[in-house]
Amino acid sequence: MAHPTDDILSAMRSPSMEDRAAIQRAYDFAQRAHGDEKRKSGEPYIVHPHAIALSLATLGMGRTTIIAGILHDTTEDTETTLEEVDKEFGSEIAFLVDGLTKYSKLKYRGLERHVESLRRLFVATASDIRIIIIKLADRLHNMETLQYVEPIEKRERIARDTMEVYVHIAERLGIGNIKTQLEDLAFKILNPKEFTEASRFVEQKQSELETQLDEDIKDLKKFLAESGLKKFRTEYRFKSIYSFHKKLERKQGEIDQVYDLVALRLIVPNVDACYRALGVIHSFWRPIPGRVKDYIAFQKPNGYRSLHTTVITRRGVTMEVQIRTEEMHQEAQFGVASHFNYKTDNTNAAPVDWFLKLLPTLLKRPDTSGNPESPRWLKDLTDVQKDHVDFETFEEILKQDFFAERMFVFTPKGDVIDLPVDATPVDFAYAIHSDIGNTMNGAKINGKLVSLDTPLSNGSVVEIMTKKNGAPNKKWLELAKTASAKAHIRSALKKD
Repeated sequence: MAHPTDDILSAMRSPSMEDRAAIQRAYDFAQRAHGDEKRKSGEPYIVHPHAIALSLATLGMGRTTIIAGILHDTTEDTETTLEEVDKEFGSEIAFLVDGLTKYSKLKYRGLERHVESLRRLFVATASDIRIIIIKLADRLHNMETLQYVEPIEKRERIARDTMEVYVHIAERLGIGNIKTQLEDLAFKILNPKEFTEASRFVEQKQSELETQLDEDIKDLKKFLAESGLKKFRTEYRFKSIYSFHKKLERKQGEIDQVYDLVALRLIVPNVDACYRALGVIHSFWRPIPGRVKDYIAFQKPNGYRSLHTTVITRRGVTMEVQIRTEEMHQEAQFGVASHFNYKTDNTNAAPVDWFLKLLPTLLKRPDTSGNPESPRWLKDLTDVQKDHVDFETFEEILKQDFFAERMFVFTPKGDVIDLPVDATPVDFAYAIHSDIGNTMNGAKINGKLVSLDTPLSNGSVVEIMTKKNGAPNKKWLELAKTASAKAHIRSALKKD
């Protein structure tokens, strides 16, 4: 007999009978708890946790996370207690549900409420990365049903919050699948005229190019096979509405300069095949000079890896080609979520070298040591809050430091430091540790002494020299570009 969770289970990667029974039981529990409660759309409330669970299953999350998504509103919106959730489903699920509800119960209003809710969300997420993944799925469904929210000012506020915060969280976690959807949904609310114009153009170009693309890709497949590359698969996608709009803005309306309206993805067995395929493609289609990017040798700050090149096909179609392995492809779509074990959430998840081992949390929580841990930036964001910065400063830190365009720079030992573009040695020093920043006495970039206001470049090796009794001065506030460095400097100056 069919059960409402059948589509969720179908989206999972080989669910066990135990998975099926547990998820169905959680769904029935949530349905009873929410009872006759309705969404603003008039639909039964259970539609919302169902949508969240489906998104989580699609991301590859396991039973524990999916059940937490189903139950996430029961202790906030119904008479169900956390103790009941713990008794029925265990301490790990209760921990996740608690982490999702704690940050929403606030006494503040306006900006203070908004910023404090983010503070609490990041603190909870630093303890368990699954909390923010569930929250992203929650925000996605809320955005998909945003048209039912009144008044329009509230819709716009939620859409703006999504664009300014949740899109960037998805980006930093590498979850491109959710990031793109959130961008388009928020763009449609905030700029309906521009959204309509951009979507009309993309749809028109898609209609015009699809037949040509199919023929071009068919020819390429044949040539790849003849060149000895026989194990591969392809897929292509058109640029998202918002992404096309932003690219067009950067190109000052010159549509002919938007080279990556179409992206062909070539998925091959291993890294060696990626580079071989790049050479074969360049011998088959004409590459556009200066458009080759190696994100395998030098991955993006969010962990994205792929080879990119832009070519003109024999039928005159300009498109970007992305060459990657299957693992890279999963990471590009699902980011941190791709590193969870697909059957359960707490057994033998693939380790990720760019995630740092968290110290045991002060909270009493279940052992989730088999899960990928929170990335460094979430730990840094939590550390910033220990300085008791005010609401305005914390919001500034979010926008300037953590959600700005990123770059990688290196310590002399090869450790990677993730910083916003245009950061200086002052920002670098404080990113390592506040003690390093406070005692800084000079800096070298790629072995050469530089002034402290020198902008860092992607890939630079930076060495900070310190002085035992050194201390920051007021001028450093002008040299620092990140709000967190400025906050540390102000804190040190107050102590003097």
